[in-house]
Amino acid sequence: MAKEFTGVIKQDVRDSTSDWDAFLPDKAPKGAPNVLVVLYDDTGQAAWSPYGGRINMPTMDRLAADGLTYSQWHTTALCSPTRSTFLTGRNHHSNGFATISESSTGFPGYNSHIPPENATMANILRDAGWSTYWVGKNHNVPIDEWTAGASKKNWPLGQGYDRFYGFIGGETNNWYPSLAEDNHYIDQPYLPEDGYHLSKDLADQALKMIRDSKQTEPDKPWYMWFCPGANHAPHHAPEEYIAKYKGQFDDGYEAYRDWVVPRMIERGLLPEGTTFGDINPMPDGTFSPTDEVRPWAELSEEERAMFSRMAEVFAGFSEYTDAQVGRIVDYLEESGQLENTIIIYCADNGASGEGSPNGSVNEGKLFGGYPDDEAQNLTMVDKLGSPDTYNHYPTGWAMGFSSPYKMFKRYTYQGGVCDPMVIHWPAGIRAKGEVRNQYHHSTDIVATILDVCGVEMPQSYNGVEQSPLAGVSMRYSFDAPADGSTQKETQYYEMFGNRGIWHKGWKAVTVHGPVSGKGDFENDVWELYHTDVDRSESTDLAAEHPEKLEELKALWMREAEANHVLPLNDLQVIGNPKDYETFLGMEFKVPVPPSGQYTYYPGTTEIPERSAANVHGVSYKILAELDLTADTEGVIFAHGSRFGGHALFIKDGEVSYAYNFLGIPPEDRISAPLKLTGRHIIGVEFTKERMGEYREGVGPLKLYIDDQLVAQQEIRTVLGHFSLCGEGLCIGYDSGDAVSSAYTGSRFEFTGGTIEKVVFDIGDDVYVDVEAHLAAAYARD
Repeated sequence: MAKEFTGVIKQDVRDSTSDWDAFLPDKAPKGAPNVLVVLYDDTGQAAWSPYGGRINMPTMDRLAADGLTYSQWHTTALCSPTRSTFLTGRNHHSNGFATISESSTGFPGYNSHIPPENATMANILRDAGWSTYWVGKNHNVPIDEWTAGASKKNWPLGQGYDRFYGFIGGETNNWYPSLAEDNHYIDQPYLPEDGYHLSKDLADQALKMIRDSKQTEPDKPWYMWFCPGANHAPHHAPEEYIAKYKGQFDDGYEAYRDWVVPRMIERGLLPEGTTFGDINPMPDGTFSPTDEVRPWAELSEEERAMFSRMAEVFAGFSEYTDAQVGRIVDYLEESGQLENTIIIYCADNGASGEGSPNGSVNEGKLFGGYPDDEAQNLTMVDKLGSPDTYNHYPTGWAMGFSSPYKMFKRYTYQGGVCDPMVIHWPAGIRAKGEVRNQYHHSTDIVATILDVCGVEMPQSYNGVEQSPLAGVSMRYSFDAPADGSTQKETQYYEMFGNRGIWHKGWKAVTVHGPVSGKGDFENDVWELYHTDVDRSESTDLAAEHPEKLEELKALWMREAEANHVLPLNDLQVIGNPKDYETFLGMEFKVPVPPSGQYTYYPGTTEIPERSAANVHGVSYKILAELDLTADTEGVIFAHGSRFGGHALFIKDGEVSYAYNFLGIPPEDRISAPLKLTGRHIIGVEFTKERMGEYREGVGPLKLYIDDQLVAQQEIRTVLGHFSLCGEGLCIGYDSGDAVSSAYTGSRFEFTGGTIEKVVFDIGDDVYVDVEAHLAAAYARD
């Protein structure tokens, strides 16, 4: 709201009185706290040391010892959806985030655009006098706004953050990240061989932002959302941190569950007598086979060694990142800010089962719709956690780290939604080292922060009437008894067709796994649990309390209608090519021009995959007009990384086109001598003649110099995506991790010549007249 000018205005300034207060921003209330929210990815309660787990988290332990550990804090079961609730305090479907940004499907609850009636907390806090910062993962930019030329209205700065440094999308390579700063993409500041790791870089940037603020605005409080890449795949960590855990997971995930649950009970995080069921608690046919857990006793020695190493890497990744958070906490203490900084340290969903029963050295195969190869994985055990792998542990560890709960990430059982959270605020919490058993949810975070800051969500913001907050403040619990009495009454759940609802100590959930491809939602079987006494959902009471179950089912539908939950989507994107194609058909794509051609230029920012010419599952041609010299070398275009992608480049007097099929060796590459100078056209043509077992395109690949065919061979191409996000299409360089093993180092920029333009053609016509294709492209410029 504009302030009223209370000065005096006369004809002569000498007779006038100024009023600076009318134009200066509001100041936060005296003594208002700083806010630091640390939000990890993909971590079940039983993983971390404050909850009795084997993964040492010294910083989190320190905060828990001087603060509170919550035993019944819940999320949506997936990252973008949970993060949207941290942004607005409303439910994820109401935010348009039923799923991750990358799999938005164009329905009201599934479009990844936060509506104006759900104003973000950062906007409210900034207007109230806080500096606002977002560091790390951003998984809440709509998929159609990822490009350099797109609107930045829904980027962090448009959502109320003064500064942003991190990555756009669900994950990134921690050694070679795809980075953005404020409203633009940037290169990483230095390379792994010089000591780079994303977690360290993010902590450096967070410290810089806070220090910059305090040296110029020492009395102004700040709010920072710190979102590391951990613990999402790829699991990358320095070897010295991985080595700390050597042998610590050799007993296997079932033994881990047996070991950790009594420790959780002893710490007061679970009721006495808490039990757990089978490692595969859902009936066959009700969940995706890719979510099955293989019994440890049935694994070979080689498999056990690999699975153990995968857990060691995950643990090292987690602890290393906690050490970086520790650098921030240490600075706050040294600078006298820790006492009045409320720190919320938590995770956004349960442990991830996306590694399949066998784990993976390249999680990108998931996004390519292609099954993993355990034989290949076994050859890479010693490289897990390094830049050579894009690894993810198997479902067994997701089960173990989500103990004692059923299932894991993506499921609305407790394994997917019950997560770790520690709150530390010496100036505002008298209790130290205690457990809180009150039932809460990620929708409650905004209400809590606004409460402790003394700020209210306005009824109207920017002229738009606001929807009410879905959550309740947790502040009452700070010094409340640990008996679990909660001020929250209801919370619905839905993820990929799996439904649940909690109401006053009771929970109903469908026996319908996410992405299971079952459909037939009307005939779902519902289970009923009394979670006040049965946290692990081990005793189904549906037959004993049918009236309670029907009450909760009806309540779920009312919540669904109010929050834009329908239509339900459980398409089985892994192992069901038809469902996968249907899902891809609903995803956002840049409209294909009538010509089928896209023209790209050098000196530009990489183009995100969803907005670039789509060469997946189709025939395509790529034409590059170049001005060559005897010294020309480098990348003409590159898209993807060593874990999947393609690139056209000149090296050692040859022009080469490499197609890297999801990192599976050998890399397909065709080459020809290039002895020309002056203006020439280099072209590639792939013709999809048939489809393989997993809908991959198969057919001849041809390499042309001008109108001469100089090389050809048969290749296969990816149906889905090279990556979930990042590693976009680049002209004249290769950003991040190199696509082809034929060139090494960062970028391999095109030098010694000029790229005029590169034309991608995904039309159906054959490669006949290069000049005609380019003339048509020029005509549309």
